[in-house]
Amino acid sequence: MPAKCAAPRATAHLSQEYRTPAWEQRKLSELVEIERGGSPRPIERYITDDPCGLNWVKIGDAPELGRYITQTTEKIKPEGLAKTRQVYPGDLVLSNSMSFGRPYIMAIRGCIHDGWLLIRDAQKHFDPIFLCHMLGAPQMLNQYRMFAAGSTVNNLNKELVGKAIVSLPSKDEQREIGIVLDRLDSLITLHQRKYDGCANPLFSERRISCRKPSHQNRCSATTTPSG
Repeated sequence: MPAKCAAPRATAHLSQEYRTPAWEQRKLSELVEIERGGSPRPIERYITDDPCGLNWVKIGDAPELGRYITQTTEKIKPEGLAKTRQVYPGDLVLSNSMSFGRPYIMAIRGCIHDGWLLIRDAQKHFDPIFLCHMLGAPQMLNQYRMFAAGSTVNNLNKELVGKAIVSLPSKDEQREIGIVLDRLDSLITLHQRKYDGCANPLFSERRISCRKPSHQNRCSATTTPSG
């Protein structure tokens, strides 16, 4: 039986019938697919100016304050697909360098190199906004560091991330939590822009803002996911 823990409650005097049901505690690998990206080499041979090339997702394409990856600066030739991993709108990607662990939601189709991990919620256990917040939470980063302690690992890998224990509220709770966290992020981002350069640690703790996808992939070419 999966372990359970009590969900946070706003007040301690709620009657039993109104209390939130316990949240399941599960390994992340039991709930989502986790795969590492890959890169065709030498990558210079695969970069193309063809507008219908495959979006090549690099760390620099991730927004500093946003949640969605909406465009890429480079594309690769379709023949490079066999040596990389394709991602789709709604997939999450996690930067796997030990800088480390920044999650983003894909708003376009593209391909990721080995600096990314793909997190695909194929069974729809999660609300994507909630999952994105959860993957970047300090508790998750602390688990990654704990699992990597004493090893020679310099990067996150699928096994390490998959061992992390996550909470699984109901879908309705996930959506509500996501809305609250998005509002908090929007408020923090507003203050970051208003007080640009402020060193207040409150503003450096959370840097993800609520920004909706604005870019559409206009290429009509279709491809199939890599294995």
